[in-house]
Amino acid sequence: MNQTEIINIFTKKTLGLTFVLSAAAFAFAQEKVGISGSVVSKNNQPVPYASVTFSNKANKLFSDAALTDEKGQYKLDLAPGTYDITVEAIDYQKSVVNKQITAAGNIGALAIEPEKSATNVKTGDIQGIVLTAPSTKPYKVELDKRTYDPSQDIVSKGGSLQDVLSNVPSVSVETDGTVSMRGSSNVKFLINGKPSALLGIDDGANALQSIPADQIEKIEVITNPSSKFEASGTAGILNIILKKSKKTGFNGSVIGTLGYLPQTNLNTNLSWRKGKFTWFLNGGGGYRESKNTSRNNAWYNSGAINQTDNESVTKSKNDNYNASGGLTFDITDKTSINASGTVRTFDNTSDGNVTYYDYLAGGGSNFRQRLNNGSGNNLAFQGDFGLDHKFDDKGQNISLSLSLQRNRSNNDTDIYDTENYNFKLQDLINQKTLNKSIIAKADYELPIGEVSKVEAGYRLDVNNNDYSNMVLETEDIAIPPSYLGDYSYNATYKEMFNAFYVQFKSKIGKLGYQLGLRDEVSNVDINYLNLSNDSKITSKNYNNLFPSVFLSYEIAKDNQFLVNYSRRIDRPRSFFMIPNPSYNDNQNIFEGNIDLNPSYVDSYEFGYSISKKNFTINPTLYYRHTADDVKMAVYNAINPKNNLSTFYTRPINEGTDDRYGMDLNFNWDATKWLKFMGNVDLFRYKTTGSYFDAAKMSEPLSFEGSGFSSRARLTSTFKIDKTFNFQIQGFYRGGQKTQSVDRKDMYAVSFGASKTVMNGNGTISFNIQDIFNTRAMQSTAYGPNYVRDSYMQWQPRQFTLSFTYRFKQGEKIDQPKRKKDINSNATGDDQQGGPM
Repeated sequence: MNQTEIINIFTKKTLGLTFVLSAAAFAFAQEKVGISGSVVSKNNQPVPYASVTFSNKANKLFSDAALTDEKGQYKLDLAPGTYDITVEAIDYQKSVVNKQITAAGNIGALAIEPEKSATNVKTGDIQGIVLTAPSTKPYKVELDKRTYDPSQDIVSKGGSLQDVLSNVPSVSVETDGTVSMRGSSNVKFLINGKPSALLGIDDGANALQSIPADQIEKIEVITNPSSKFEASGTAGILNIILKKSKKTGFNGSVIGTLGYLPQTNLNTNLSWRKGKFTWFLNGGGGYRESKNTSRNNAWYNSGAINQTDNESVTKSKNDNYNASGGLTFDITDKTSINASGTVRTFDNTSDGNVTYYDYLAGGGSNFRQRLNNGSGNNLAFQGDFGLDHKFDDKGQNISLSLSLQRNRSNNDTDIYDTENYNFKLQDLINQKTLNKSIIAKADYELPIGEVSKVEAGYRLDVNNNDYSNMVLETEDIAIPPSYLGDYSYNATYKEMFNAFYVQFKSKIGKLGYQLGLRDEVSNVDINYLNLSNDSKITSKNYNNLFPSVFLSYEIAKDNQFLVNYSRRIDRPRSFFMIPNPSYNDNQNIFEGNIDLNPSYVDSYEFGYSISKKNFTINPTLYYRHTADDVKMAVYNAINPKNNLSTFYTRPINEGTDDRYGMDLNFNWDATKWLKFMGNVDLFRYKTTGSYFDAAKMSEPLSFEGSGFSSRARLTSTFKIDKTFNFQIQGFYRGGQKTQSVDRKDMYAVSFGASKTVMNGNGTISFNIQDIFNTRAMQSTAYGPNYVRDSYMQWQPRQFTLSFTYRFKQGEKIDQPKRKKDINSNATGDDQQGGPM
């Protein structure tokens, strides 16, 4: 059986597996009986928030636990059998009794004795906290990151990671699917604290669409990462934490989605937590259609052509399926191991129609049409293994992890070119990419006293990318196609990073601080050879230090100033360094640059955060200086292969980029029925640099420019009753201008509604993305001999209807927490979220 057959079987069976797993979950639930009871003190008073553990004497897998509510009562489902029942509560003595469970019903009251010197003050405090605690806020500020909870985001219900990111404060999703933070697109993505095969290789928006919104627990926005994180990603890091149940017993959910442009999705999240074992299984898939449109109108002041009008419309259909499963086993109370695996497929077909109208200087016109029929498939695997060991109960621990990843992508494109309705050219393009990665990590934490901690670690990244690009061309149907030597090539890109870091956290009075230093040794090897025997081989070696400083001053609880600094590196994407021209459009060509080097960024932030019961406000002043900035040089020249006027795009290191501004995030519960969450980013920018290639350009290209720009987003949530909510979200991005490019402003409005049904077990959601169909990018480019207007819309208005059903048996068990130091960051490092 070949690989293609394996992929086809997997994609056909995934949805069936989803239904089978869901049915199995319901069957499992029906084997148990519902019991209830209460915990009381010696004088028959209810004991709230006591832990009641049922240990099955015949089979530990049937054991379970529950917490009593504020009235001392509890409920749970158990398999019939004999149980040892252990009852524990703060300021009370531990009690163990034996009972036989045979049928559903109330098993009566369990009495516990108070400790000899108990005052029950702690229990009373716990009760008071629970009764007065506010609802979960969608946005939380911590020392070195901000956390966004998408569970209250109705607009993206039933959507994908791309839809969720469109609503995250300080984050923007451009019309082509590019994600940016504070105006910079050099964002580093992590899944549960690690780079992931789930996002693929250079997949852009397609990769973001492959992760369902329902599988996302939270998103950590790290605008200025500490030394504990890898140093790449100058704009910051987005860490996507996927769901992992904290409840005992068998739990899960199923979500189905229908939408237009046509899309369907079905996903299941299942988990089982019993005794020392925890396992989970997430899976599903979907179908989606998309349509992207771009137009370019260019005017020339010299040459044989006065004006060129170009329009490209591409319609795509894709199927994506993913499944991930994992297991955690507690060897002892202090040592646990985990293993997990992920597989993802992404298949797509596309039909593109590109038209060109050339208006000649001597009069008359020329019409060209280019038809692109494409197909592609992507298959990704990932295996993760880890060991966590606690040396003591004071926080000294070590974590070891190993991640093995493989991603294969194949794409075929058939191109038919006509001129004035006569056949002219046929191209056949086959592109293959294979990536293999190994990531090994070790992280150690050592508390010192009550408020200090030392952290140290090592990380190894090994990435191998193999690229193959073959282009066949013929000018006559009767003539067999032949290879275009300059466009057909094989290339390998290998990189290895060794990183070491150390951090120290502590507190002096109200001043908390964190000091860190990271050393990264980088080795990059590129080997390129095309069919014209043009060979390029290069090796690059870097050794850089990346310091970070974080300070916080606590005025009062949830009221603090935050100051930080970090140095970062922007490593070029591997595809940018492969020195080949792309050939999907022979009048708009992207050229790689094998001489491209990293950019370096010094980033400073000064922020303030205050959080009260009804509101949170977090304004941050920031300044970011980029040296050896990577810019996209766009120039116009005659293509010697076809004598057509062609626009070339090439990444280069040139000049600097400076940005400073204010990023304001807030959420406000105005009333019981109205909530607001917003983000405003106001900034000034200044870029320097110029580029000139005498062999291809008549005049230098300037990147000089400065100005003011802005971004804003406001989400309003209206609560009609306890079961029905709806949201309206507005987005605005201001224009930005340099001497060579003038980018216009853009706005969009979206709507979402959510209704809870079936006693809280079901949710129906409906949303409209981009109600007025205005989310499109428009710009004007100025060159030595041309002016070009561009328009691009990645996706038109969309409608989505989804239904979620949740089934559960267990109750959430909150384990006792050790005292937290001022800078503790339980999930803010490379080990976040546990196994996928």
